[in-house]
Amino acid sequence: MNYWMIALSPENWETTRRLGVSVQGFSTKQRKKAERMEPGDRLLFYVKDQRVFPATATIQAKLFEERSRVWTGLAPNEMFPHRVQTRPIAVMPVGKELDAALIAPRLEYVKRWPIEMWPLALQGELHILPRRDMGLIEGEMLRILRPGYLPPLAEEARPRRQFSRPRPLQTAPAPEGAGTSPKPSS
Repeated sequence: MNYWMIALSPENWETTRRLGVSVQGFSTKQRKKAERMEPGDRLLFYVKDQRVFPATATIQAKLFEERSRVWTGLAPNEMFPHRVQTRPIAVMPVGKELDAALIAPRLEYVKRWPIEMWPLALQGELHILPRRDMGLIEGEMLRILRPGYLPPLAEEARPRRQFSRPRPLQTAPAPEGAGTSPKPSS
């Protein structure tokens, strides 16, 4: 299973939201990466200009191509034709999205950049994230959306079983005269 993050403009996120987070398109430049997506992979949404994480979803089917104009790009002819069907997992209410400035500096994915430059790590359209990062962000979303919800610990964060140190073997006392050298006879 892979964990993906798509970085969208506010307009394109609003389009995805209006579609019920049921489908997502990718630009022609991202075709090779998008072809690697499999059903069951997870997708995190990031809105670039607002620096928020608004939703997560599960990819439902393999990539397909459709040329209808749904999302808008910088290039006037970009149609985001490479698409996947998705099922929303966590969709934050408008105005309640997770502030990336509060959570992104804790992500493994951004550790290659100086902490104050974390937004540089999220440039570009499509990224593969570590499992721990996806769990951290989605867990926080679900905690907010479902009061009382406690997300399962990420596998890497689960406490390891503590073993006590082995105790030294206790041996029975040696029988009388054992362990001493025999007395020479005179």
